[in-house]
Amino acid sequence: MNRRGTLAALVGLFATLPVLQRGAAAAEAKTAHRLALHVDQNDAAVMSLALGNAGNVQSYFDERGESVAIEIVAYGPGLHMLRQDSSPVKERIAAMSEKNPHLVFSACNNTKQRMEAIEGKEIVLLPQAKLVPAGVVRLMLLQEEGWAYVRP
Repeated sequence: MNRRGTLAALVGLFATLPVLQRGAAAAEAKTAHRLALHVDQNDAAVMSLALGNAGNVQSYFDERGESVAIEIVAYGPGLHMLRQDSSPVKERIAAMSEKNPHLVFSACNNTKQRMEAIEGKEIVLLPQAKLVPAGVVRLMLLQEEGWAYVRP
């Protein structure tokens, strides 16, 4: 093979690396365990159950040396779970978040805006919460991406 042919082969190889890397990432994402939980009730027992489910799932896969991503989506009255002023489980959320960086708490912005309008004040979320445009849409998108869905 001449220099030009060798150079063309190398360029072709390097051009395919991003595709191969994306393919490997997609394969890994398909084998990773992913769980979406939702909370739509202002009920400490339901919130505790969701956190318990998340903790049990995390422990199960930890014991097997497997990774799991867990996202708890709160909307409607369930947003109280992630509110600084009214969460009955904020200490538990803080503790669980420290242990598991793959545990995400998503707060519905539609609900937050509605609560702010009704209450006439800004709603402050827990520092662990990330704001998503719409809780139900977030759950739909996660399911479309292949996440397992559980309603505690």
